[in-house]
Amino acid sequence: MKGVVTGSNVKVLGRAVHSLSRIGDELYLEPTDSGLSLRSVNSSRSAFASFLFAPLFFQLYQLGEPQPFRCKVLMKSFLGVFRSLPSLEKTVGKCLILLKPSANRLVLQLHCKYGVTKTHNLAFQECEQLQAVFDIQRCASSLCAPARVLAEAVVHFPQTLAEVTLGAGPGGKISLRNYVEDEMEAKKTMVTELWLAEDEFQRVAVTPGSSITFCLKEFRGLLTFAEASNLPLTIHYDVPGRPVVFTLDDAVLEVHLVLATLLDPKSDSQCPMANGGVSHLPLPSDDLTDDIESYMVAMETEEEPGVPPSPTFPLNTPCPAQSDPEEEEEEEEEEEGAVPGTPPHKKFRSLFFGSVLTPGGPSLAPTQEVLAEDSDNDC
Repeated sequence: MKGVVTGSNVKVLGRAVHSLSRIGDELYLEPTDSGLSLRSVNSSRSAFASFLFAPLFFQLYQLGEPQPFRCKVLMKSFLGVFRSLPSLEKTVGKCLILLKPSANRLVLQLHCKYGVTKTHNLAFQECEQLQAVFDIQRCASSLCAPARVLAEAVVHFPQTLAEVTLGAGPGGKISLRNYVEDEMEAKKTMVTELWLAEDEFQRVAVTPGSSITFCLKEFRGLLTFAEASNLPLTIHYDVPGRPVVFTLDDAVLEVHLVLATLLDPKSDSQCPMANGGVSHLPLPSDDLTDDIESYMVAMETEEEPGVPPSPTFPLNTPCPAQSDPEEEEEEEEEEEGAVPGTPPHKKFRSLFFGSVLTPGGPSLAPTQEVLAEDSDNDC
């Protein structure tokens, strides 16, 4: 595959890489007839982003052999090529992207002013397709707004805030509020909530009273890209617990960001994958719903012909065994001696694999495998 990006499109490509770097540690590349696709997924499989650059985005776009061809590189290595966005705009006139399957190398060549050429040779690894399966047509609510409006709204929240709640109020108003996990902690925590009028949006078609909670870090990354590219952002969502999909559409660019949402324990609506991310709700039994394709599935697997893929969702959760009173007393003593500032247990984990941790109680089902430890960066 050979692609040449020129002019201001070099900076657009750099912004896309910066946005993807907020998602995961690996960058997946797939050249197709529809264009070059750049994708990333976080370690807990709860956030997925995809940038598809159409052939018209490039001055030159040629597909090579073999086809289809997919590979992945370290995000840190790819990001190093586009580290300084202001420098790209001022000094770089052309960027050459060359995939060499025979040499297992991805070549990025920046042609700068005064005849300076910077060549980066990155090692890649062939991989299977990484794709999130979702259907925005089945989402009950959607709204579209200029990225500037949403960017100015989230600037009121601190950078350390993990989750934010988006809700639909009366009169078509949309609210943004910082999420507080425990109701008791809400009385001790500063709560920031702002309302956006309906005329601030280009389109509002939401279910009255609906709300979803999602991670703010990845959303900020997409907002930065959308605002700099002057593109409107569309949000598609359904009931709490089902993924929220953010989309950007342009003549030469198609962007999707899919994030897991927190299932509201007070809500009657339940979905198989959402339940996998909530510690205090029962998981479904062996019957998975037929519309499983409508939920978000992002995984890297190798499927054998004629053999259906194994489900990635936990089928059941055993009831915790009754504990001994003496053990309960020991646990209470340990809790009293806990170090202050220990982060609380999250109420939702991976939307894809449903790793469930019960606060203060037994952990995973025997059939579940912990694929990635929780960290401050992953929700």
